[in-house]
Amino acid sequence: MIDGASAGFGRRIAALVYDAFLLAALLMIFTGGALFFTHGAAIVPATAGAWVYVYRAGLVLVIGGYYVLNWLRSGQTLGMRAWRIRAVTAGGKALDGQAAVLRACFGLLAWAPAALGVLWLYLDPDHLALHDRLSKTRVICLARS
Repeated sequence: MIDGASAGFGRRIAALVYDAFLLAALLMIFTGGALFFTHGAAIVPATAGAWVYVYRAGLVLVIGGYYVLNWLRSGQTLGMRAWRIRAVTAGGKALDGQAAVLRACFGLLAWAPAALGVLWLYLDPDHLALHDRLSKTRVICLARS
């Protein structure tokens, strides 16, 4: 594949599956820590009260933080490294904090309804997914090294 070409749906979803395994482990560690504070009781409204909402917000922050921190550090998550793709700005530069956060927020919206926002890349003239277009970023394929 040509270096710098927009990544297709297959590579993006494959990277997402790789990342899901790592995220599952991170979320288990987070939940283990939360269970320590509830003395092993289930984290549901009946046992944790309003703290259940803090726990749920923490889950979202772990997921969002994983993506944002990796995109800021190298432009790639573990799954993106495996599939040789990278998130960059529209100009091809590394993402800054605002672009990474916008990409994560719009990405949630793009993947949520049956990945329709990501499948948009087949209709877009520049092969950008909806969250790429909204956050002014793109995912490019890297050349084999």
